[in-house]
Amino acid sequence: MNKDNLKTKKLAHICRELIQDGNKLSRRDLSMATGMSLGTINYILRKGEEINYFQSNGEHFNVTQTGLNFMEQFKVDNAIILAAGFGLRCVPLTYETPKGLLTVYGKPMLERQIEQLLEKKISEIIIVVGYMKEKFDYLIDKYGVKLLYNPEYSTKNNLTSLYCALPYLKGSYILCADNWIEKNIFNAYEAESWFSCLYMEGNTNEWCVEQTKNERIKKISIGGADAWAIVGPAYFSRIFSEKFAALLREYYSMPGTEDYYWEHVLRENISKLPMYMNKQTDNVHEFEDLSELRRYDDSYINNSNNVIMESIASFFCVPEEKISDIFPIKEGLTNKSFHFCIGENGFVYRFPGIGTEKLINRANEKYVYDAIKPMGISDNVLFFDANTGVKISEYIENARNADPFNDVELRVCMEQIRKVHTNSVKSAHSYDIASMIEYYYSLAEEINAIRFSDVGVVRDNMRQLLKLRQIFNIPEVLCHGDFAHVNVLLLPDNTSRIIDWEFSGMSDPIMDVSMFAIFAQFDRARIDLSLHMYLGRDATKEEFARLYMYVALSGFLWCMWSEYKQRLGQEFGEYPMIMYRYMKDYYDLLKRGNYITIG
Repeated sequence: MNKDNLKTKKLAHICRELIQDGNKLSRRDLSMATGMSLGTINYILRKGEEINYFQSNGEHFNVTQTGLNFMEQFKVDNAIILAAGFGLRCVPLTYETPKGLLTVYGKPMLERQIEQLLEKKISEIIIVVGYMKEKFDYLIDKYGVKLLYNPEYSTKNNLTSLYCALPYLKGSYILCADNWIEKNIFNAYEAESWFSCLYMEGNTNEWCVEQTKNERIKKISIGGADAWAIVGPAYFSRIFSEKFAALLREYYSMPGTEDYYWEHVLRENISKLPMYMNKQTDNVHEFEDLSELRRYDDSYINNSNNVIMESIASFFCVPEEKISDIFPIKEGLTNKSFHFCIGENGFVYRFPGIGTEKLINRANEKYVYDAIKPMGISDNVLFFDANTGVKISEYIENARNADPFNDVELRVCMEQIRKVHTNSVKSAHSYDIASMIEYYYSLAEEINAIRFSDVGVVRDNMRQLLKLRQIFNIPEVLCHGDFAHVNVLLLPDNTSRIIDWEFSGMSDPIMDVSMFAIFAQFDRARIDLSLHMYLGRDATKEEFARLYMYVALSGFLWCMWSEYKQRLGQEFGEYPMIMYRYMKDYYDLLKRGNYITIG
């Protein structure tokens, strides 16, 4: 910043303080408010009087109309609050409440920021929502905010949320809904673009900055030690916003930016985007998880107001403070799960996802868990609610998911599921893929969720495959029904466990092989290899036909399932299209090949 710009900035800071405090500040008050020395304050006031920006009124100064006109260029236009994300690390609280609406000392974090903005007469407040978007509706009535919906919130990062708000980007505060700000840092006027910075002692994974002597940010690095880091609100001047908006449009269209934060754009272009530090250590707070909330607001220690936490405490007969080491371990397509400890013992809490009550018979799942328990092939279930599907099981230490593209681990998966199929354990119910497809299709059709224009033709083809299935008439065995590498845990002692039996039932065993293949998104060669490893020998023509038939049927099944779930608000990206292609491609393979004739 050159000397003229520096003088302009200081002049604007003094004008701002006088305007906001009704021209009642003394020179000493101005020094305290701006951090400038008395000598600098006196110099700026004198220069301001010379150009008719100030008028002296004894000990105090007034900002003239000329001064007010000068300040118009620095007037804050609005605030954009990003509130679309799930807040994964704050589970289980965020299963019930969006992170920004969690309370701190009785006040939702987002509401506190809104009230601080309104206190500074910033009334145009835009909130970008996604996860649990309906929970934010009341803010329209209470505060007059505007809500924007980000349809990509579950598949992309917050770069897309700011992109949604591009039409509103002017002289704008950019806030995260889940920050807690003790002392109001907002203003009606801002003389420069800035980012809230906190000092981090020791090692940190935050985005750390290097700055010039006048505290312009010249470099941003991911991670560091004993450093200043960008955390909390930022302010974009109108000129800054114009430059940033052009870059944001460019980045949004670039492949490979799905995981980008908007801060990536700033970081990679910091040399041409003038951004200054606004040091806010001990004033701006970011809570990564429940343990950090507990340290700041001790009401969370034993009263989280969260049904899941209350149910865990009740089951183990402990106060909530004994529930510790909480972190998410699986964000599945059907369920969400998190780890927690009671004392030194680890457990897993499974929470059913959106719409699963219509898709899964939890009583059947419980029956299978009880039946296979003597086999020792699954997780050890301590609690199972057959009505809700909530499950608590022992955490398996040092386990990891199988790698489906590792031949050794693929073989382990195939051999383990074969043990299940050849065991004498029976289920009282079947995995009837025909009725499941029709059911999922009807659910999706009922709410107009199916977006594929040729679904009628594909559905007719699916019915031909179901007739073929009847011709095979294979004796049924207990199948997993949702057999995928994410449901196979490999242990350090070279044993394995198969978890999540919610779709299990009696069916053709090759169906499980097909399910595994499409979940891993195998090509044909690897699909064939899976069957070979499962059988321990070369497959027959009929076995290949069964394999491809179930690849196609399973693809259609999970496509309809995901279309239905997407209509309820859970995004799946390309998953429905990939599953749809399995149906079409493997139907065509069966029809044109020598495996079977479909009439």
